[in-house]
Amino acid sequence: MEMRPRIVVIGLGYVGLPLAVALARRFDTIGFDIDGDRIAELRDGRDRTGEIEQADLEASPIKLTAEARDCAGADIYIVTVPTPVDGANRPDLGAVIAATRMVAAAIDPGRRPTIVYESTVYPGVTEELCGPEIELAAGLKRGRDFRLGYSPERINPGDREHTVEKITKVIAGEDGEVVEQLAQIYGAVTSGGVFRAASIKAAEAAKAIENAQRDINIAFVNEVTQIFAKIGVSVWDVLDAARTKWNFLGFEPGLVGGHCIGVDPYYLSHLAQQVGHDPQLILAGRQTNDGMGGWIADALHSRRRKAGRALVLGLTFKENVPDLRNSRSFDLVRRLQWLGHEVAVADPIACRQEIEREHGLNVTEPDGQSYDLVVGAVAHRDYRELADDRLTALVAPGGTLADLKGMWRGRQLDASLDRWTL
Repeated sequence: MEMRPRIVVIGLGYVGLPLAVALARRFDTIGFDIDGDRIAELRDGRDRTGEIEQADLEASPIKLTAEARDCAGADIYIVTVPTPVDGANRPDLGAVIAATRMVAAAIDPGRRPTIVYESTVYPGVTEELCGPEIELAAGLKRGRDFRLGYSPERINPGDREHTVEKITKVIAGEDGEVVEQLAQIYGAVTSGGVFRAASIKAAEAAKAIENAQRDINIAFVNEVTQIFAKIGVSVWDVLDAARTKWNFLGFEPGLVGGHCIGVDPYYLSHLAQQVGHDPQLILAGRQTNDGMGGWIADALHSRRRKAGRALVLGLTFKENVPDLRNSRSFDLVRRLQWLGHEVAVADPIACRQEIEREHGLNVTEPDGQSYDLVVGAVAHRDYRELADDRLTALVAPGGTLADLKGMWRGRQLDASLDRWTL
Protein backbone atom coordinates (compact mmCIF):
# COMPACT_ATOMS: atom_id res chain seq x y z
CA MET A 1 0.00 0.00 0.00
CA GLU A 2 1.23 3.52 -0.79
CA MET A 3 2.57 5.74 1.98
CA ARG A 4 -0.46 8.03 1.89
CA PRO A 5 -3.49 5.78 1.42
CA ARG A 6 -6.62 7.13 -0.18
CA ILE A 7 -9.48 6.88 2.34
CA VAL A 8 -13.22 7.14 1.79
CA VAL A 9 -15.54 7.69 4.77
CA ILE A 10 -19.12 6.69 3.95
CA GLY A 11 -21.77 8.49 5.99
CA LEU A 12 -21.12 12.00 7.33
CA GLY A 13 -23.27 12.16 10.44
CA TYR A 14 -22.27 12.47 14.09
CA VAL A 15 -19.72 9.67 13.65
CA GLY A 16 -18.45 9.96 10.10
CA LEU A 17 -17.88 13.70 9.83
CA PRO A 18 -15.55 14.11 12.84
CA LEU A 19 -13.63 11.01 11.77
CA ALA A 20 -13.32 12.17 8.16
CA VAL A 21 -12.13 15.64 9.19
CA ALA A 22 -9.55 14.11 11.54
CA LEU A 23 -8.30 11.70 8.85
CA ALA A 24 -8.09 14.48 6.26
CA ARG A 25 -5.41 16.20 8.33
CA ARG A 26 -3.07 13.28 7.63
CA PHE A 27 -4.41 11.41 4.61
CA ASP A 28 -6.06 11.94 1.23
CA THR A 29 -9.67 11.65 2.43
CA ILE A 30 -13.03 11.72 0.71
CA GLY A 31 -16.22 12.17 2.70
CA PHE A 32 -19.30 10.64 1.06
CA ASP A 33 -22.95 11.02 2.00
CA ILE A 34 -26.03 10.15 -0.05
CA ASP A 35 -27.73 13.35 1.14
CA GLY A 36 -26.83 16.04 -1.39
CA ASP A 37 -28.17 18.76 0.91
CA ARG A 38 -25.85 17.56 3.65
CA ILE A 39 -22.86 17.77 1.30
CA ALA A 40 -23.90 21.26 0.17
CA GLU A 41 -24.14 22.61 3.69
CA LEU A 42 -20.79 21.05 4.66
CA ARG A 43 -19.18 22.68 1.64
CA ASP A 44 -20.59 25.96 2.95
CA GLY A 45 -18.95 25.29 6.32
CA ARG A 46 -22.17 24.44 8.15
CA ASP A 47 -22.52 21.29 10.26
CA ARG A 48 -26.07 20.84 11.51
CA THR A 49 -24.90 18.33 14.14
CA GLY A 50 -22.71 20.94 15.82
CA GLU A 51 -19.78 18.51 16.06
CA ILE A 52 -17.36 20.44 13.81
CA GLU A 53 -16.79 24.18 14.10
CA GLN A 54 -17.24 26.22 10.94
CA ALA A 55 -13.61 27.38 10.91
CA ASP A 56 -12.34 23.80 11.19
CA LEU A 57 -14.65 22.61 8.45
CA GLU A 58 -13.69 25.42 6.10
CA ALA A 59 -9.99 24.81 6.73
CA SER A 60 -10.20 21.05 6.20
CA PRO A 61 -8.68 19.60 2.99
CA ILE A 62 -11.38 16.91 2.94
CA LYS A 63 -13.08 16.26 -0.39
CA LEU A 64 -16.87 16.09 -0.04
CA THR A 65 -19.17 14.30 -2.46
CA ALA A 66 -22.59 12.75 -2.91
CA GLU A 67 -21.47 10.93 -6.07
CA ALA A 68 -20.55 7.27 -5.62
CA ARG A 69 -18.30 7.37 -8.69
CA ASP A 70 -15.95 9.74 -6.84
CA CYS A 71 -15.19 6.97 -4.36
CA ALA A 72 -13.75 4.44 -6.80
CA GLY A 73 -10.29 3.01 -6.36
CA ALA A 74 -9.61 3.87 -2.69
CA ASP A 75 -7.28 1.96 -0.37
CA ILE A 76 -9.50 2.18 2.72
CA TYR A 77 -13.29 2.40 2.92
CA ILE A 78 -14.74 3.25 6.33
CA VAL A 79 -18.48 2.69 6.74
CA THR A 80 -20.13 4.88 9.39
CA VAL A 81 -23.80 4.73 8.42
CA PRO A 82 -26.63 4.44 10.98
CA THR A 83 -27.80 1.08 12.32
CA PRO A 84 -31.25 1.67 13.83
CA VAL A 85 -33.98 -0.80 14.76
CA ASP A 86 -37.31 -1.25 13.02
CA GLY A 87 -40.79 -0.92 14.51
CA ALA A 88 -40.44 -4.32 16.17
CA ASN A 89 -37.03 -3.40 17.64
CA ARG A 90 -35.21 -5.73 15.26
CA PRO A 91 -31.84 -4.65 13.77
CA ASP A 92 -32.29 -2.65 10.59
CA LEU A 93 -29.15 -3.20 8.53
CA GLY A 94 -30.53 -1.59 5.40
CA ALA A 95 -28.10 1.33 5.41
CA VAL A 96 -25.11 -0.95 6.09
CA ILE A 97 -26.03 -3.26 3.22
CA ALA A 98 -26.60 -0.31 0.87
CA ALA A 99 -23.20 1.14 1.80
CA THR A 100 -21.61 -2.29 1.37
CA ARG A 101 -23.01 -2.59 -2.14
CA MET A 102 -21.74 0.88 -2.98
CA VAL A 103 -18.27 -0.10 -1.79
CA ALA A 104 -18.44 -3.31 -3.81
CA ALA A 105 -19.01 -1.29 -6.96
CA ALA A 106 -16.13 1.06 -6.12
CA ILE A 107 -13.44 -1.53 -5.33
CA ASP A 108 -10.36 -1.77 -7.50
CA PRO A 109 -9.17 -5.33 -6.73
CA GLY A 110 -5.69 -4.42 -7.89
CA ARG A 111 -5.38 -2.14 -4.85
CA ARG A 112 -6.70 -4.86 -2.51
CA PRO A 113 -8.55 -2.34 -0.33
CA THR A 114 -9.59 -2.74 3.28
CA ILE A 115 -13.24 -2.16 4.15
CA VAL A 116 -13.65 -1.06 7.76
CA TYR A 117 -17.01 -0.95 9.51
CA GLU A 118 -17.58 1.47 12.39
CA SER A 119 -21.36 1.14 12.48
CA THR A 120 -22.67 -0.65 15.55
CA VAL A 121 -23.66 -4.21 14.71
CA TYR A 122 -24.01 -7.54 16.49
CA PRO A 123 -21.02 -9.90 16.32
CA GLY A 124 -20.78 -11.65 12.97
CA VAL A 125 -22.29 -8.97 10.73
CA THR A 126 -18.97 -7.78 9.25
CA GLU A 127 -17.67 -11.21 8.28
CA GLU A 128 -20.86 -13.22 7.78
CA LEU A 129 -23.09 -10.63 6.07
CA CYS A 130 -21.01 -7.74 4.71
CA GLY A 131 -18.06 -9.74 3.37
CA PRO A 132 -20.24 -12.20 1.44
CA GLU A 133 -22.38 -9.29 0.16
CA ILE A 134 -19.29 -7.68 -1.39
CA GLU A 135 -18.23 -10.98 -2.94
CA LEU A 136 -21.72 -11.51 -4.38
CA ALA A 137 -22.21 -7.94 -5.64
CA ALA A 138 -18.77 -7.50 -7.20
CA GLY A 139 -17.69 -11.05 -8.00
CA LEU A 140 -14.60 -10.58 -5.83
CA LYS A 141 -12.83 -12.82 -3.36
CA ARG A 142 -12.28 -11.76 0.22
CA GLY A 143 -8.63 -11.97 1.21
CA ARG A 144 -7.46 -11.85 -2.39
CA ASP A 145 -9.32 -8.79 -3.74
CA PHE A 146 -10.32 -7.00 -0.54
CA ARG A 147 -10.06 -7.41 3.21
CA LEU A 148 -12.25 -6.62 6.19
CA GLY A 149 -11.72 -4.66 9.40
CA TYR A 150 -13.79 -3.30 12.25
CA SER A 151 -13.30 -0.34 14.57
CA PRO A 152 -16.34 0.52 16.72
CA GLU A 153 -17.29 4.16 16.82
CA ARG A 154 -17.21 5.85 20.21
CA ILE A 155 -18.50 9.29 19.37
CA ASN A 156 -20.42 10.90 22.22
CA PRO A 157 -22.49 13.72 20.68
CA GLY A 158 -21.81 17.09 22.27
CA ASP A 159 -18.80 15.79 24.22
CA ARG A 160 -15.79 18.04 23.66
CA GLU A 161 -13.53 15.99 25.92
CA HIS A 162 -13.84 12.50 24.41
CA THR A 163 -13.43 13.40 20.75
CA VAL A 164 -12.19 11.06 18.04
CA GLU A 165 -8.74 12.67 18.31
CA LYS A 166 -8.45 11.73 22.01
CA ILE A 167 -10.14 8.39 22.58
CA THR A 168 -8.66 4.91 22.41
CA LYS A 169 -9.70 3.28 19.14
CA VAL A 170 -10.42 -0.43 19.22
CA ILE A 171 -9.29 -2.02 15.96
CA ALA A 172 -9.63 -5.48 14.47
CA GLY A 173 -8.91 -7.08 11.13
CA GLU A 174 -9.17 -10.39 9.36
CA ASP A 175 -5.38 -10.82 9.51
CA GLY A 176 -2.36 -9.27 11.19
CA GLU A 177 -1.52 -7.11 8.21
CA VAL A 178 -4.92 -5.41 8.30
CA VAL A 179 -4.65 -4.85 12.05
CA GLU A 180 -1.30 -3.09 11.66
CA GLN A 181 -2.61 -1.10 8.70
CA LEU A 182 -5.49 0.17 10.86
CA ALA A 183 -3.15 0.80 13.77
CA GLN A 184 -1.12 3.15 11.58
CA ILE A 185 -4.15 4.97 10.23
CA TYR A 186 -6.16 5.38 13.42
CA GLY A 187 -3.03 5.82 15.51
CA ALA A 188 -2.09 8.81 13.35
CA VAL A 189 -5.24 10.72 14.28
CA THR A 190 -5.80 9.97 17.97
CA SER A 191 -3.64 10.64 21.00
CA GLY A 192 -5.52 7.91 22.88
CA GLY A 193 -3.78 5.12 20.98
CA VAL A 194 -5.26 1.94 19.59
CA PHE A 195 -6.27 -1.36 21.16
CA ARG A 196 -5.90 -4.45 19.01
CA ALA A 197 -8.96 -6.62 19.67
CA ALA A 198 -8.55 -10.38 19.48
CA SER A 199 -10.92 -10.64 16.50
CA ILE A 200 -13.49 -8.73 14.47
CA LYS A 201 -16.27 -10.43 16.41
CA ALA A 202 -14.68 -9.43 19.71
CA ALA A 203 -14.54 -5.80 18.57
CA GLU A 204 -18.17 -5.92 17.40
CA ALA A 205 -19.20 -7.42 20.74
CA ALA A 206 -17.26 -4.82 22.73
CA LYS A 207 -19.23 -2.04 21.12
CA ALA A 208 -22.53 -3.80 21.75
CA ILE A 209 -21.90 -4.31 25.46
CA GLU A 210 -20.52 -0.81 26.11
CA ASN A 211 -23.93 0.74 25.57
CA ALA A 212 -25.94 -2.21 26.85
CA GLN A 213 -24.07 -1.90 30.15
CA ARG A 214 -25.05 1.77 30.47
CA ASP A 215 -28.62 0.95 29.53
CA ILE A 216 -28.94 -1.68 32.25
CA ASN A 217 -27.41 0.59 34.89
CA ILE A 218 -29.76 3.44 34.01
CA ALA A 219 -32.69 1.02 33.99
CA PHE A 220 -31.84 0.07 37.57
CA VAL A 221 -31.93 3.71 38.62
CA ASN A 222 -35.18 4.27 36.73
CA GLU A 223 -36.75 1.29 38.46
CA VAL A 224 -35.74 2.40 41.96
CA THR A 225 -36.99 5.87 41.03
CA GLN A 226 -40.44 4.36 40.53
CA ILE A 227 -40.19 2.42 43.80
CA PHE A 228 -39.16 5.44 45.86
CA ALA A 229 -41.90 7.57 44.28
CA LYS A 230 -44.46 5.30 45.95
CA ILE A 231 -43.17 6.34 49.38
CA GLY A 232 -42.68 10.01 48.53
CA VAL A 233 -38.89 9.97 48.35
CA SER A 234 -37.00 11.72 45.53
CA VAL A 235 -34.35 9.59 43.87
CA TRP A 236 -32.14 12.69 43.63
CA ASP A 237 -31.98 12.85 47.43
CA VAL A 238 -31.17 9.15 47.53
CA LEU A 239 -28.41 9.57 44.95
CA ASP A 240 -26.89 12.50 46.86
CA ALA A 241 -26.46 10.21 49.86
CA ALA A 242 -25.38 7.11 47.93
CA ARG A 243 -22.66 8.97 46.01
CA THR A 244 -20.71 9.50 49.22
CA LYS A 245 -19.66 5.83 48.96
CA TRP A 246 -16.39 5.58 47.05
CA ASN A 247 -17.45 2.83 44.65
CA PHE A 248 -21.06 3.83 43.98
CA LEU A 249 -21.77 4.24 40.27
CA GLY A 250 -23.41 7.61 39.68
CA PHE A 251 -25.96 6.80 36.99
CA GLU A 252 -28.99 9.08 36.84
CA PRO A 253 -32.66 8.49 35.98
CA GLY A 254 -34.45 9.86 32.96
CA LEU A 255 -35.55 9.31 29.39
CA VAL A 256 -33.07 6.99 27.69
CA GLY A 257 -33.01 7.37 23.93
CA GLY A 258 -30.59 8.24 21.17
CA HIS A 259 -28.94 6.21 18.47
CA CYS A 260 -26.73 4.13 20.80
CA ILE A 261 -28.02 3.34 24.28
CA GLY A 262 -31.60 3.08 23.13
CA VAL A 263 -30.71 0.83 20.19
CA ASP A 264 -27.58 -1.25 20.76
CA PRO A 265 -29.09 -3.57 23.42
CA TYR A 266 -31.58 -4.74 20.80
CA TYR A 267 -28.68 -5.76 18.54
CA LEU A 268 -27.19 -7.77 21.39
CA SER A 269 -30.52 -9.36 22.27
CA HIS A 270 -31.06 -10.23 18.58
CA LEU A 271 -27.80 -12.15 18.58
CA ALA A 272 -28.74 -13.87 21.84
CA GLN A 273 -32.02 -15.10 20.41
CA GLN A 274 -30.30 -16.25 17.21
CA VAL A 275 -28.03 -18.55 19.24
CA GLY A 276 -30.82 -19.80 21.49
CA HIS A 277 -30.26 -17.67 24.61
CA ASP A 278 -33.06 -15.77 26.35
CA PRO A 279 -31.59 -12.29 27.09
CA GLN A 280 -33.72 -11.59 30.14
CA LEU A 281 -31.62 -8.87 31.77
CA ILE A 282 -30.94 -6.95 28.55
CA LEU A 283 -34.59 -6.88 27.52
CA ALA A 284 -35.80 -6.10 31.05
CA GLY A 285 -33.57 -3.04 31.06
CA ARG A 286 -34.91 -1.94 27.68
CA GLN A 287 -38.50 -2.46 28.82
CA THR A 288 -37.93 -0.31 31.89
CA ASN A 289 -36.25 2.50 29.99
CA ASP A 290 -38.65 2.41 27.04
CA GLY A 291 -41.55 2.74 29.47
CA MET A 292 -40.16 5.65 31.48
CA GLY A 293 -41.84 8.39 29.44
CA GLY A 294 -45.25 6.81 29.91
CA TRP A 295 -44.67 6.31 33.62
CA ILE A 296 -43.71 9.96 34.09
CA ALA A 297 -46.77 11.15 32.15
CA ASP A 298 -49.05 8.94 34.25
CA ALA A 299 -47.47 10.17 37.50
CA LEU A 300 -47.92 13.81 36.50
CA HIS A 301 -51.48 13.24 35.34
CA SER A 302 -52.33 11.63 38.69
CA ARG A 303 -50.79 14.58 40.51
CA ARG A 304 -52.75 17.09 38.44
CA ARG A 305 -55.98 15.03 38.75
CA LYS A 306 -57.21 16.44 35.44
CA ALA A 307 -55.94 17.28 31.96
CA GLY A 308 -54.86 20.80 31.11
CA ARG A 309 -52.39 22.85 29.12
CA ALA A 310 -48.90 21.34 29.31
CA LEU A 311 -45.49 22.49 28.10
CA VAL A 312 -42.60 20.06 27.55
CA LEU A 313 -39.20 21.77 27.53
CA GLY A 314 -36.66 19.75 25.56
CA LEU A 315 -37.14 17.12 22.87
CA THR A 316 -33.66 15.94 21.91
CA PHE A 317 -32.29 12.68 23.28
CA LYS A 318 -29.54 14.48 25.19
CA GLU A 319 -28.82 17.91 26.62
CA ASN A 320 -27.05 20.49 24.45
CA VAL A 321 -27.22 18.26 21.37
CA PRO A 322 -29.67 18.86 18.47
CA ASP A 323 -30.11 15.13 17.75
CA LEU A 324 -33.76 14.02 17.86
CA ARG A 325 -33.18 10.39 16.84
CA ASN A 326 -34.98 7.90 19.06
CA SER A 327 -35.67 10.55 21.71
CA ARG A 328 -37.98 9.27 24.43
CA SER A 329 -39.28 12.79 25.12
CA PHE A 330 -41.82 12.06 22.42
CA ASP A 331 -43.15 9.13 24.48
CA LEU A 332 -43.86 11.60 27.27
CA VAL A 333 -45.57 14.00 24.88
CA ARG A 334 -47.74 11.31 23.26
CA ARG A 335 -48.82 9.85 26.58
CA LEU A 336 -49.80 13.28 27.94
CA GLN A 337 -51.79 13.88 24.77
CA TRP A 338 -53.48 10.49 25.12
CA LEU A 339 -54.43 11.43 28.69
CA GLY A 340 -56.17 14.50 27.35
CA HIS A 341 -53.59 17.23 27.87
CA GLU A 342 -53.10 19.97 25.31
CA VAL A 343 -49.33 19.73 24.89
CA ALA A 344 -47.00 22.44 23.62
CA VAL A 345 -43.34 21.65 22.98
CA ALA A 346 -40.16 23.71 22.89
CA ASP A 347 -36.49 23.07 22.24
CA PRO A 348 -33.84 25.79 21.83
CA ILE A 349 -31.46 23.84 19.57
CA ALA A 350 -33.41 21.10 17.78
CA CYS A 351 -34.51 21.58 14.19
CA ARG A 352 -38.03 23.02 14.28
CA GLN A 353 -38.80 21.74 10.78
CA GLU A 354 -37.75 18.19 11.69
CA ILE A 355 -39.97 18.20 14.78
CA GLU A 356 -42.93 19.39 12.76
CA ARG A 357 -42.23 17.13 9.77
CA GLU A 358 -41.32 13.90 11.58
CA HIS A 359 -43.52 14.19 14.66
CA GLY A 360 -46.38 16.49 13.68
CA LEU A 361 -45.76 18.84 16.60
CA ASN A 362 -45.74 22.62 16.47
CA VAL A 363 -42.80 24.15 18.31
CA THR A 364 -43.68 27.12 20.49
CA GLU A 365 -41.79 30.02 22.05
CA PRO A 366 -43.05 29.73 25.62
CA ASP A 367 -42.27 33.27 26.84
CA GLY A 368 -45.41 35.24 27.60
CA GLN A 369 -47.55 32.13 28.08
CA SER A 370 -48.37 30.06 31.15
CA TYR A 371 -49.31 26.40 31.52
CA ASP A 372 -50.96 24.12 34.04
CA LEU A 373 -48.03 21.73 33.75
CA VAL A 374 -44.46 22.60 32.78
CA VAL A 375 -42.08 19.68 32.31
CA GLY A 376 -38.31 20.20 32.16
CA ALA A 377 -37.51 17.07 30.14
CA VAL A 378 -34.02 17.81 28.78
CA ALA A 379 -31.39 19.75 30.71
CA HIS A 380 -30.31 22.07 27.90
CA ARG A 381 -28.07 24.90 29.04
CA ASP A 382 -30.78 27.41 28.15
CA TYR A 383 -33.19 25.69 30.53
CA ARG A 384 -30.70 25.21 33.34
CA GLU A 385 -29.97 28.93 33.23
CA LEU A 386 -33.58 30.15 33.09
CA ALA A 387 -34.01 33.01 35.56
CA ASP A 388 -36.32 32.34 38.51
CA ASP A 389 -38.91 34.87 37.39
CA ARG A 390 -39.04 33.48 33.83
CA LEU A 391 -39.32 29.93 35.11
CA THR A 392 -42.08 30.80 37.57
CA ALA A 393 -43.98 32.82 34.95
CA LEU A 394 -44.33 29.71 32.77
CA VAL A 395 -46.50 28.05 35.42
CA ALA A 396 -50.11 29.18 35.71
CA PRO A 397 -51.61 29.75 39.18
CA GLY A 398 -52.20 26.35 40.73
CA GLY A 399 -49.96 24.70 38.14
CA THR A 400 -47.12 22.18 38.51
CA LEU A 401 -43.43 22.51 37.66
CA ALA A 402 -41.93 19.08 36.90
CA ASP A 403 -38.14 18.79 36.87
CA LEU A 404 -37.11 15.44 35.39
CA LYS A 405 -33.35 16.08 35.45
CA GLY A 406 -33.09 17.81 38.82
CA MET A 407 -31.79 20.95 37.13
CA TRP A 408 -33.84 23.37 39.26
CA ARG A 409 -33.60 21.53 42.60
CA GLY A 410 -31.61 24.26 44.30
CA ARG A 411 -33.87 27.11 43.18
CA GLN A 412 -35.73 29.00 45.89
CA LEU A 413 -38.94 29.56 43.97
CA ASP A 414 -42.34 30.78 45.18
CA ALA A 415 -43.36 28.52 48.05
CA SER A 416 -46.87 28.23 46.67
CA LEU A 417 -45.61 26.66 43.43
CA ASP A 418 -46.32 22.94 43.16
CA ARG A 419 -43.02 21.24 42.31
CA TRP A 420 -42.35 17.64 41.30
CA THR A 421 -39.19 15.75 40.43
CA LEU A 422 -38.10 12.14 40.05
